[in-house]
Amino acid sequence: MKQIQAMIQGKPCRRSVMRAMLELLLVGVLLAGGPRTTLAEASVMAPMFSLPALQGGEAVSLEQFRGKVVYLDFWASWCGPCRQSLPMLDALRAEIGNDRFEVVAINLDEKPEQGLAFLAQFPVRYPVLFDAPKQTPRDYQLQGMPSAFLIDAQGYIRLAHTGFKPADIEPLRAAVLQLIATHPTPGAQHAN
Repeated sequence: MKQIQAMIQGKPCRRSVMRAMLELLLVGVLLAGGPRTTLAEASVMAPMFSLPALQGGEAVSLEQFRGKVVYLDFWASWCGPCRQSLPMLDALRAEIGNDRFEVVAINLDEKPEQGLAFLAQFPVRYPVLFDAPKQTPRDYQLQGMPSAFLIDAQGYIRLAHTGFKPADIEPLRAAVLQLIATHPTPGAQHAN
């Protein structure tokens, strides 16, 4: 409890974001089914970022996925549950299709080579980014690994989740489909 209070009393400009994220996490803990089965009312905009791809190339920003439901997944090569989550998330993305849904992974290893070695064993088809300065875990107030955030088509965090087990994928699928149903036309909110 002291850690939660210390986080809430952090920087004044982040207080409301941190409080809302904690509320999302606490709602999930208090509900027997966890945050995987109940979507929070949209109240916190996902912190924006632009990061290079782990494999190299142009930077990818969260903003470029506006209009899609995004599952933002933080992982590392030393994370045991990530051996199951990355392939299962890849299968979910393939099943739903990336025209309305995208998985975006942020690798938090110390060196890109560690993440690349992991992906050689567990390849995925979704964007995998690398955060060398480790700013995004601070912005999202990560509490463990893996950690993930389900972001709606308008950019609001609707679910926060720490950890992973195979049984998590079915409630996640239902939550993604529910969010897609509320905004069925990709990009309808923003004209380019």
